Amino acid sequence: MSLQLADFQFDLPESLIAQHPLPERSASRLLHLERDSGRWHDRMFRDLPDLLQPNDLLVFNNTRVIPARLFASKASGGKVEILIERLADDGRALVQLRANRKPVIDTVLEVDQARLRVLGREDSFWWLRIESGEDWAALLDQHGHMPLPPYIERADELTDRERYQTVFSQVPGAVAAPTAGLHFDEALLARINDLGIRRAECTLHVGAGTFQPVRAERVEDHVMHAEWLRVDPALVDAVAETRNRGGRVIAVGTTAVRSLETAAAGGELQPFVGDSRLFIYPGYRFRVVDAMITNFHLSGSTLLMLVSAFAGRDKVLAAYRHAVEQRYRFFSYGDAMFLG
Repeated sequence: MSLQLADFQFDLPESLIAQHPLPERSASRLLHLERDSGRWHDRMFRDLPDLLQPNDLLVFNNTRVIPARLFASKASGGKVEILIERLADDGRALVQLRANRKPVIDTVLEVDQARLRVLGREDSFWWLRIESGEDWAALLDQHGHMPLPPYIERADELTDRERYQTVFSQVPGAVAAPTAGLHFDEALLARINDLGIRRAECTLHVGAGTFQPVRAERVEDHVMHAEWLRVDPALVDAVAETRNRGGRVIAVGTTAVRSLETAAAGGELQPFVGDSRLFIYPGYRFRVVDAMITNFHLSGSTLLMLVSAFAGRDKVLAAYRHAVEQRYRFFSYGDAMFLG
């Protein structure tokens, strides 16, 4: 029996969509869902160390969000909003464009003194190149805005440059934050280190496609957007050592899950660098991940399907209903879950 998009829908009051982060990262709430029994426990995120064991391995995504939203104008005076999807090695940028009238090829868009030429289209994205001497990094640093998700109904603020970023971010390239990692602060990481719990990192540059809705009624018909990721030999070795100690591999976020499971698609975990279109939905057999930390996800989203594949759709949706009743905060700046 095929899965339907309607199987992953839930009701959410708009008032529960977090519009700002809490003043303290680890002050978020944490809903612990027992994967086997389906029981849940209301906790605080700062209590996460109580759920960890000495031989566990936490896998973090060290991607760094770039200020990927630009506001440009055409020679006609028309306004265009640009959202970077990824920066190519050859100086081009793959972007989403929002305008009253979509530009045609060879249109020039201006951001202050910078001139951006429209080169062509790829699916729902466009290719741009800077023609005025600047590079993308400098242009984004000077004129870019943090690309807050569409359900955060406010303009980005200066504080978002720090708060829509994990404290362990290192590798620039994401246009959306790996939000499960936003709950960790230096004090919590220090406590985890003091307990002897090991940490390892992958890199997955989250794309704006993560917010695109699933339009296929049959889940199996959905085609995932591509995201670039890297799993290094050091992470592969850390997972093997964890297995030998009898510990758990705990993915911090769905992006860490997709990184690990992509790198293990051949049957065992191997180093991997490149794009992934891995779509995880119920019926998928997990090869690496034993537990995960994740935020609450949009109704009908591929991320909710991934979590449902891990812990069971009925259990996850029941936990979501509980979270709504208890007024947990949802989505990127909201609260978190521990599934294990």
